[in-house]
Amino acid sequence: MKLHTYILAAIATSSVLTACHKEAVVEVSKPVITPSKPITSDTLSGAIQGTLLAGKTYYFATDITINDGDTLFLQSGVKLIALGDGSSQLKSPQITVNGSLISLGTKEAPNYITVSEALRTPENAFKGIWGGIQCTPAKDKQGGDLILKWTHLEYAGGPVAIGNDVYKAGDPRYMIYFANVDKNFILEDSWITGSKDDAIRTDGGRISIMRNTFEMCGEKGGEALNMKSGTIGDVAYNVAIGTATNAFKVSNSGDKTIQANVNIYNNTMINCGFRQTKEGRGGGINYEAFAKGKAFNNLFINCRVSMRVVGGAGTGADLANLSYGNNLYYGNAPTLVTQFNATDGVSTFGATDIHGDIKQNSPVFYAYDVDQFDYATLGGTNKAPAVSWKQQALPLLRQGTSNFRIRQGSPAIGKGNTQFAPMNITSMKNEGAAAEVTRPGKDLGAYQLDGTGNQH
Repeated sequence: MKLHTYILAAIATSSVLTACHKEAVVEVSKPVITPSKPITSDTLSGAIQGTLLAGKTYYFATDITINDGDTLFLQSGVKLIALGDGSSQLKSPQITVNGSLISLGTKEAPNYITVSEALRTPENAFKGIWGGIQCTPAKDKQGGDLILKWTHLEYAGGPVAIGNDVYKAGDPRYMIYFANVDKNFILEDSWITGSKDDAIRTDGGRISIMRNTFEMCGEKGGEALNMKSGTIGDVAYNVAIGTATNAFKVSNSGDKTIQANVNIYNNTMINCGFRQTKEGRGGGINYEAFAKGKAFNNLFINCRVSMRVVGGAGTGADLANLSYGNNLYYGNAPTLVTQFNATDGVSTFGATDIHGDIKQNSPVFYAYDVDQFDYATLGGTNKAPAVSWKQQALPLLRQGTSNFRIRQGSPAIGKGNTQFAPMNITSMKNEGAAAEVTRPGKDLGAYQLDGTGNQH
C-alpha cells in the first residue's frame, strides 16, 4: 500500500472518530516502509548497494565500493566491522564511496563502523587497522553524499600501497576523505576515534559538522578536521580532545574554484597540538591560505597553540572576510599562555574574549580537572614541545569518564555571540538525513546550560 493511501485512511478514520467522540485523541501509527534492497548476507565485498538492516552485524575483509548513483543505507543499530590488521593496503580494507553512504544511527541505537571488539582498545588508536571511508567522484561524475548520524567511526588509517592523486605510496589514509564539491557531508552526534593521520579531510563539499566527539586523532600529525578549498559550511558544538595537530584547520589550498569558507563556533578543544613538532603548528583553530569564515564562542583549554591566523600575502588567511571573538582561553603553564594567539600568526584578542594569566578563567567543567596535567614540566620558552604518544599519555587524548559540561560559576556562561546565523548550506532534504543545525549559543563551548548543544 502506498504512503498516500495510509494518509488518506488515517484522515478518514480520524474524521469518523471525531464525529462520534469530539474529545477523543487519535494517534495514527506511521506506516512501516520496507527498506530498499535489504542486504541479508553478513559478509560484504565488491560493489554494494541497498540497506544494512537494523540491529544486524556485517563484515568486510576486502574493499567495498558504492558505485556512482547507488546508495548504501545503514538503519539504526548496525555494526559494520572491518576485518583488517593495518599491515598493508590489502589487509586494511576501505569503503570507496563514488555514490552515497547514509548511516542513520540513533541515540538509543547508534551505528558502528569499526573493527572487531578485541581490537577496539586505546592502545590500537594509531595502528590504522582499516582504510577508512574514501569519498571521491567516479571519472566525469560528481559523486554523492556522505551522511553519518549517531555513528561510531573508529581505528582507521591503513597505508596506501600505490600512490594516487590523494596519497603517496605508503601514506596512511584519512578516516574520512570527502572530495565531492557540490555534494553534502553531514556529520552529527557521532564519535570519531583513533585515526592514524587526519581524522577527516575535505577537498570541497557542503558541510555540516555538528555535536560530535573527536578523540585520539593523529599519531604524529594530523587534524581532527582539515578543510581545504571548495569546503563551505558550519563546524559547531564539537568536542576535540588530544588531537595531534589542530582540532580544526581551514585552508584554501587546493584546486577548487570555490573559496574555503567555514564557521567554527561553540566548540570545546582540550589538550590539542602536542604531537606536532613543527614550530607554530598544533592546537585549536587554524585559518590560512586565503580561507575565510567566523570563529566564535569556543573554549581553548590547555592547547599547545589556541588560535592561529596566518598572515602574509600568498599564505595568509582572507583577513578581510575572517572574524572571531567571544572565545575563552585557558592554560596551566606559561608555554600555553604565550601561545593563546600563535606567535607566528596575526590573531589578537578582542574585547569579547576571555583570557588571562596562568590558571586563570577555568571553564569549571562538571567533571574534569583542567590542572591534572602540568604542562610546565614540558619545558620550552615560547611553546611546549611535542609529547610522544605512549601509555601514560592516554588520558590526554580521550574523554573517558570526563564530563565537559560547564557548571554554574563558569566564566563561559552567557558570553556567547548569538548575532550571526549558521550558513546551513547543505541541500539534503530527505527526512531523517537532512542536517539538524544548532544555532550559536549564549554560553561558550560545546555544551549549553539549558541542555542543548553536544549530547554526548
